[in-house]
Amino acid sequence: MGLMLKNFVHKRKDVTESELLEYNAFCQLLPGASSTQVLTLIGYKRGGILLAISTLFIWILPASIIMGILSFGADYIDATAFQHQNLLEFIQPMAIGFLGFSAFRTFKTSIHNPITWVILIVTSFATFFFFKQPIIFPILIVLSGTITNFSNKRIPQIAIKSKPIKWGNIWLFALIFIIAGYLSTMANKQLWENKKSYNLFENFYRFGSMVFGGGDVLIPIMYEQFVVREKSRCMTKEAFLTGAGAVRAIPGPVFSIASYMGGVAMHNQSMLKQLLGCAIGVIGIFLPSVLLVLFFYPVWHNLKKYAIIFRALEGINAAVVGIMLGSFVFLLHDISLINFNTIGFLNVGVIIGTFTLLTYTKIPPPIIPLVCLLLGWIF
Repeated sequence: MGLMLKNFVHKRKDVTESELLEYNAFCQLLPGASSTQVLTLIGYKRGGILLAISTLFIWILPASIIMGILSFGADYIDATAFQHQNLLEFIQPMAIGFLGFSAFRTFKTSIHNPITWVILIVTSFATFFFFKQPIIFPILIVLSGTITNFSNKRIPQIAIKSKPIKWGNIWLFALIFIIAGYLSTMANKQLWENKKSYNLFENFYRFGSMVFGGGDVLIPIMYEQFVVREKSRCMTKEAFLTGAGAVRAIPGPVFSIASYMGGVAMHNQSMLKQLLGCAIGVIGIFLPSVLLVLFFYPVWHNLKKYAIIFRALEGINAAVVGIMLGSFVFLLHDISLINFNTIGFLNVGVIIGTFTLLTYTKIPPPIIPLVCLLLGWIF
């Protein structure tokens, strides 16, 4: 959100702050990769379906390619190699600084009357105490949108031009879901030669269709499917943990871990089939996200001409700010701040420095993580 605010709102002016908040809140209500869906909507707003798909590919390909390459060396990489690197020591405090910047900037446009203040406070506390229960986020968004409907003072002031609804997207989503399930079942029953390919696509498509809460929810579900469950076990615990650590250490969406998992699942077959596994993982995990968001967003947009949805947006935007604020405070638990040592002082400095640079300077945001990586290498 911090990077999107800095680049797409303040620098390029592709969308307004209120539009970005709306996109983010709307995507939290859908299953799938939320950050990917938000970026897809920005592309859709600027250039229609073609730019939306192009944006999607540009966003997911770098991380997916890196994770796919790593799948070929999963047996030789230490599972803790990506989890305890000093190089990444200051990446989390930097991310917290970005989050603080996002909350600060969106606060000014979303919190402007008593009810939005109440929503901000309640959602902040709820996020802090239930952060590890991802279902809390769509619940807070729906409840906040409901609360602001108790007032009948706010009604749409401008006519909203309807967007055409692409019914084909939802039919295609449902058709793929049914066909994937059927082919996977038949492949198992009849012992098809390439049954693992059918099984993998069904697994990843189902994950992308039903996972709320992003990567933090996706990874445990994958662990249960590919490591714990006996009938579908296709990798060792060590290989899985290598991927789970690696995806946190590279830029890009956490859902790109599907490229690694697909490759590792096919690692005992030919190199061509392992590449096919990587491709199946990427397509299967991201396809539902884009089909759902491109179908439901025009529906959502068209509903905004009704007062009930228009009023709901006020509460929804306030809830998003509260979620960011609560997340900011919660994540401070995971890093050393009050230990009076060099790392503690540097963590505080990184958080404050990131916030300050984003707020008061025109330094390109990508410079900040590079500086943080350098700090980790030095210390």
